Amino acid sequence: MTLDAPLRELAPLGYPIVVGGNDGVDARASDANAERMPAGATSTAAASAGTLDALMSIINRVAPAHTLVVIADATVERLHGARLRRALAADTTAPARIVELTVMPGEASKNRDEWARLTDAMLDAGCGRDTTVVAFGGGMVGDLAGFVAATYMRGVPVVQLPTTLLAMVDASVGGKTAIDTPHGKNLVGAFHQPAAVLADLTMLQTLPPRDLRSGMAEVIKHGVIASEAHLAQAGELLPRYLAGDATAREPMAELVADSIAIKGGVVSRDEREQGERRILNFGHTIGHAVETASRFALLHGEAVAIGMCAEAALAERLGVGAPGVADRVRRAVLAVGLPTAIPGELASNALLELMRTDKKMRAGRLLFALPRSIGAMANAHDGWAVTAEESDVLTALDEAR
Repeated sequence: MTLDAPLRELAPLGYPIVVGGNDGVDARASDANAERMPAGATSTAAASAGTLDALMSIINRVAPAHTLVVIADATVERLHGARLRRALAADTTAPARIVELTVMPGEASKNRDEWARLTDAMLDAGCGRDTTVVAFGGGMVGDLAGFVAATYMRGVPVVQLPTTLLAMVDASVGGKTAIDTPHGKNLVGAFHQPAAVLADLTMLQTLPPRDLRSGMAEVIKHGVIASEAHLAQAGELLPRYLAGDATAREPMAELVADSIAIKGGVVSRDEREQGERRILNFGHTIGHAVETASRFALLHGEAVAIGMCAEAALAERLGVGAPGVADRVRRAVLAVGLPTAIPGELASNALLELMRTDKKMRAGRLLFALPRSIGAMANAHDGWAVTAEESDVLTALDEAR
């Protein structure tokens, strides 16, 4: 393969994370990335004719396989499957054996039945431990395919090939894999770090505006926990990108890379969420309850946006958040066109009941990751979590309407 188009390769977690697909993407790490990366992390230039074209060179380096199992949602397969097949067919190092499996799009597919169907299909196909799974889709596919890889024959490598903004900046990075149950989201899962992540921003060209906005929720979260500048850039950039402004392409690639660097730095210091990684849950305790209660009519990012607004207000109510932090979060959410209020039909008591089954419960009490100010989270000295009385949570839910 001729390697002639520079991509950015980050390694905040010890495995390659490649960001590219836009003309003019600088292969060098930005100063902001370099500052946020943990000590010892690297950021080096990788070159390729395109992010998808780099797939096999990355797999051969970090997860060589006799069989590739590509798990994609049906929409992604329809839009981008032929392109992936062409990239694999053009690479003489690709395995002769490629198994393609699809799932229906949407969070409803992230369940035990689909996990069983996919693992049974791999067993039927005779896939051994020399198999690498490629998760080709958004966050749902990344979670589901990652859990398949984590559990198949006690664990095989997974390469994340995210196709949505949300998956690129958050779900594909950090090794959390899971399926949902009737009791709530992500309650059955495993930590299983990917062998690599390849984020091709050309995939975003087929993403509906609603899904792009949804992905911005996680970018905003990263700004709240780490950087006012990152938060401001998210609100300024998305309207230009949605309007087709060509000058927004390179800044979007920078924004994606910066978000990956922020999350990667946190995860590198606390992979199993015993402390600092809890800050990545900002907006998710209330957000997951809202998402589940809506029966997934709300996209994940929409629910998280609502959750961030409510939890920032809770931070002020509890006295851990500086005055004005909730207003700043709300303005950031509005700037990218995401909802700020809990839908009226979702009762506060029902949301509280869902939160009681949340993974972040400890000793029967709700834990929240709350901002002290923009760029600084509360309780760094005590596990990065804040306990809240249910009465305060109910008040916050009632006021977030």
